[in-house]
Amino acid sequence: MTTTQDIHTPDFLRGDEFSIPTFRLLRQDGTLHEGAEAPALERDQALRIYRAMVATRVLDERMMAAQRQGRLSFYMQCTGEEAAVIGSAAALDDADMIMAQYREQGALVYRGFSYDEFMNQLFGNELDYGKGRQMPIHYGSRKLHYMTISSPLATQIPQAAGYAYGQKLAGEGHCTIVFFGEGAASEGDFHAALNMAAVHEVPVIFFCRNNGYAISTPSIEQFAADGVAPRAFGYRMHVIRVDGNDVLAVLAATRKARRIAVEENKPVLIEAMTYRLAAHSSSDDPSGYRSKKEEEAWRDKDPIQRMQNWLLARGWWGEEEEKTLQETLRREVLETMKRAEKRPPPPLDSLVTDVYADVTPALQRQLDGLKAHIRKYPEAYPKGARSLDPDVSASLDTQGGE
Repeated sequence: MTTTQDIHTPDFLRGDEFSIPTFRLLRQDGTLHEGAEAPALERDQALRIYRAMVATRVLDERMMAAQRQGRLSFYMQCTGEEAAVIGSAAALDDADMIMAQYREQGALVYRGFSYDEFMNQLFGNELDYGKGRQMPIHYGSRKLHYMTISSPLATQIPQAAGYAYGQKLAGEGHCTIVFFGEGAASEGDFHAALNMAAVHEVPVIFFCRNNGYAISTPSIEQFAADGVAPRAFGYRMHVIRVDGNDVLAVLAATRKARRIAVEENKPVLIEAMTYRLAAHSSSDDPSGYRSKKEEEAWRDKDPIQRMQNWLLARGWWGEEEEKTLQETLRREVLETMKRAEKRPPPPLDSLVTDVYADVTPALQRQLDGLKAHIRKYPEAYPKGARSLDPDVSASLDTQGGE
């Protein structure tokens, strides 16, 4: 559909007439901005949100330390973005689909994914739902309606539009939320997804975590326009920009976005302005592209502290409860990590299952060759050797193998 208004001089538009404000409710000290009204939020849900934010921070701190100790190959933190991720997840129905990029573990925590389940995936052991086939942090949960993460950037965005189209056809009143960073919004997949969603009118929420950096590339070098939000106008889509460190604003914005998506079958774009306080991943050193002064300025806007201040002001939280929560979570993380480390890997035969109904001759030959190689050099593959031969396992234990 195009407009029919005529002009008779060649006047070009740049989009400067579009100025998108930022929706905010909560100040850093826990008080509301003048004229702001907090969304309806019962004490139990408020504490569920807060505990999920703290649990995510504790998990991230401990697992990054484990990676530095050589106990884990890779890790990515949600630090600084907990309000954006968990506040939006809390606005959904638990049966709504979540399609994450790779920094949204807080949404899983909120929905009840246990530390044991996190650890089993991170260490790729026999209880890992992905059977050890994925890198760490590539979580997935069918029961919690959380699509398994895949590494290629932005592929989840058009997948979300397609999944939401299926939800529209099913007519059960559910929607899909898809998370991505502002860097992923530079991929062609982003535009293809928004166009498909707008044309077919599907119940999907596109949630952009604008944390300022696409790994090391600052947003000012990624796009000339005013962030990601104005792109919605090109697809005639509902859009809002929200303070991503304000959990109440994120919750209220996503609740309204969900109503639009489900009741009107219309897609919505949310741009959450936030900041990645940690490195992009365990392979990144942010000191090469941003200053400590910049980081400290954003630490003063910590979303967890902001929500804690709000809870304290309402009398819903206290210092003793905070101390107990921190101690309990840190103990639980350490205990579950130790359990996960000791569990054996998935059976070697599982490497070639789940693709074909019957294992093909070519795959079987490869598997047999792998087993022969491991049996020849068991000391180089202690975990694989243990899963193949108990006798080899005993021999390795005697030799002090892994």
